[in-house]
Amino acid sequence: MSADNADQVQERLARAGRIRLFLDYDGTLAEFAPTPEHVRPDPELVSLIGRLAQHPRFRVSVVSGRRLAHVRALVPVPNVLLAGTYGVELLTPAGARIDRLDHGSVRPTLDTIKPRWADLIAGRVGYFLEDKGWALALHARFADEAQSGRLLDGARQLAEAAIRQGQPDLFRLLGGHKFLEIGPKLAHKGLTVAWLLDQFPWHGALPLYLGDDDKDEEAFGVIKARGGIAVVVAAEPRETKADLRLESPRAARTWLEGLLG
Repeated sequence: MSADNADQVQERLARAGRIRLFLDYDGTLAEFAPTPEHVRPDPELVSLIGRLAQHPRFRVSVVSGRRLAHVRALVPVPNVLLAGTYGVELLTPAGARIDRLDHGSVRPTLDTIKPRWADLIAGRVGYFLEDKGWALALHARFADEAQSGRLLDGARQLAEAAIRQGQPDLFRLLGGHKFLEIGPKLAHKGLTVAWLLDQFPWHGALPLYLGDDDKDEEAFGVIKARGGIAVVVAAEPRETKADLRLESPRAARTWLEGLLG
């Protein structure tokens, strides 16, 4: 992003009396974990989020693709709204658990797909099948590039067939580099941010969202439509709806520290 654009963002933030802050976690505030099951809180990051949450200028939400139990373990901070599985499952600052969908409605299709995906990766190196409860994710970050492309194509075809035979209006497939996920259509950060802004309004607050990938781009569009600011965390420039780019999670933390003054 241009320096002029960065200056405009800073001017808008400086004028805002209240900031409604939405934060992705992996790839945005923290480097990606070795595996999705790696759940170890970062004391420095916990402290930063805690100071933001305690500041009267901010209301903080963490919106993650991780399951809610992982988000709670990674962000053990009071006065923060936590959204897991892209916002299907939430924990309010008051401690109320909100499931925005009937868990039982998603499991028949997921339980059909899970053993088929498990069979696909059986005996292969570099793959990980994650059951989030509300979604299934197939990770191939450490797998051979050419092989993983063919395998994920096969996994996608299996999932599409199961969706057609089961609940075609309930699910969607999410992609990414060496990654495939099936989850409910409600597992959508854009829909989640819109829902949170409507259900938990804060009059006069400027929405601000930090994220790093295509799932966050869905939220960027909502944030911009609501008059807010979107910030992408990416090492290199790319096509994005964001107003500002920060080059790393470390840069994002430093930038957020600056908002505290």
